[in-house]
Amino acid sequence: MPPGKVLQPVLKMKVDELFLCWLSESSTQAMLRDCLRAVRAAGGAGLAGGDAGRPGPAAAAAPAPRLAVLQKLAAPAAPLSPAPALPLGAAPSPRSGQHARGARRSAGTRGVQTKKEEPLPPATSQSIPTFYFPRGCPKDAVDVDAVIARVEAAFSRFPHERATMEDMGQVAKACGCPLYWKGPLFYGAGGERTGHVSVHKFIAMWRKVLQSCHDDAAKFTRLLVSPGSEHLVQEDFVPFVQDVVNTHPGLAFLKEAPEFHSRYITTVIQRIFYSVNRSWSGRITCSELRRSSFLQNVALLEEEADINQLTEFFSYEHFYVIYCKFWELDTDHDLLIDAADLARHNDHAISTKMIDRIFSGAVTRGRRVQKEGKLSYADFVWFLISEEDKKTPTSIEYWFRCMDLDGDGALSMYELEFFYEEQSRRLDSMAIEALPFEDCLCQMLDLVKPQSEGKITLHDLKKCKQANVFFDTFFNIEKYLDHEQKEQMSLLREGDNDGPELSDWEKYAAEEYDILVAEEAAGDPWDDGYEAELSPVDPKLRGPRSALEPRPFLEAPPALGAVGLFGCEDDLQLL
Repeated sequence: MPPGKVLQPVLKMKVDELFLCWLSESSTQAMLRDCLRAVRAAGGAGLAGGDAGRPGPAAAAAPAPRLAVLQKLAAPAAPLSPAPALPLGAAPSPRSGQHARGARRSAGTRGVQTKKEEPLPPATSQSIPTFYFPRGCPKDAVDVDAVIARVEAAFSRFPHERATMEDMGQVAKACGCPLYWKGPLFYGAGGERTGHVSVHKFIAMWRKVLQSCHDDAAKFTRLLVSPGSEHLVQEDFVPFVQDVVNTHPGLAFLKEAPEFHSRYITTVIQRIFYSVNRSWSGRITCSELRRSSFLQNVALLEEEADINQLTEFFSYEHFYVIYCKFWELDTDHDLLIDAADLARHNDHAISTKMIDRIFSGAVTRGRRVQKEGKLSYADFVWFLISEEDKKTPTSIEYWFRCMDLDGDGALSMYELEFFYEEQSRRLDSMAIEALPFEDCLCQMLDLVKPQSEGKITLHDLKKCKQANVFFDTFFNIEKYLDHEQKEQMSLLREGDNDGPELSDWEKYAAEEYDILVAEEAAGDPWDDGYEAELSPVDPKLRGPRSALEPRPFLEAPPALGAVGLFGCEDDLQLL
């Protein structure tokens, strides 16, 4: 095929593109509007129609405006590339009159195209400052050279100017970072491959971080994130938390039980995503990290020797309570529980309809829950924290997802009646007179005060300070009775109290830990029918309750020592 025919379609596409570009110019559009107004003023008989040799009567009646338009179209100017004029120059017609008009329009078009005037931007747009900084707002100019000099001085104290993991604490301080950034700094520079980091490799990495990231959230994300990714996933936190386990003085006793490192790491990471990942995407963005208190807690790791004081993420007490509760339900100790196991939590307090909703996949990720009906330890962390503290934003979202049967973002009266029906039957079986649904509904509507009539949205429940009372009314029989025994005024005082008191979860964890310690002190461990080596309590493993009083730990069979981060091998992402 001749080359001309091969290139013809490509050339036509380019010509069309250039024509559209020319047509979108503001100067072109202004010129065309002037031409249109002139044609309308002249009667539209000259340029719009008629033969070239026989002008219409309207053209003869008003020649002056048309002449001015034609002169404007033919005004000389600096020539442009001829390509944009190609779409206007149509193929010549056999009729001479049409050819004459085509030639005249082509000439005018060339004159118009040469008259390009770039419009000035509006004055207001010049005064709007940049307001979006995904990697932090640039502050005063950071003296990068001074920072690099301090880093070089720190590396000069190491053999061959190479830093191992044990040396990274000094490097973190030289970089102006909290002590427990040493793990992310080490792995961010590729230290896991060789076991050490050279001064040149580290400086090259840290210089890029300083130049592109302007706050702690952006720097921390850049150090932990996988290459080519913009989000932090659960696996990215494993080296960081493992370093905390290895080096924090409050967790020194864990060195005697390396098989439990994965349990503690899983618990901490799930709590991080529970509090930080507000989008429920399984990926923490830099903005989410910036809005959370996680980095403040990381900085406190250096200052607080008692790990249990950091109750939001790293508390060993909270891990102990969560794992013991899971061990009680996991009767076969395969680190997975089914619906029947979960229903035994708190003496069957939660309704079976809600248990079914938890296993429906509304608040879990992974194939095992939907296909096999199994809940992993990572899922249980989310469940237990949400169950014991229904006032936090994440827990409200957790139970709202479970109650929203049709997923329309609102709880209808039908959905509320669906869950209350089982509550009413259970109250009747306990010889307790249950309120009719209509009366219960009126109470809940007065409690929540929804914006829209006939439905309750997530925003309504978050705005209501007694979301725990609302949820317990529909699926937790024990807590519902507890709320009924309290006076309404005491509930209101409790909801209006904004002081720095302990959260419901912190109160629950402290009470349960004291009970577990008392049971161990009385020598009454769980009697679940398994051999002694499978007991979850081992007196040899104790965590520091205080400077003088020890705390217990857990023991599991050696075969279960290597627990994955997510509780099952095929679930690579959980909440």
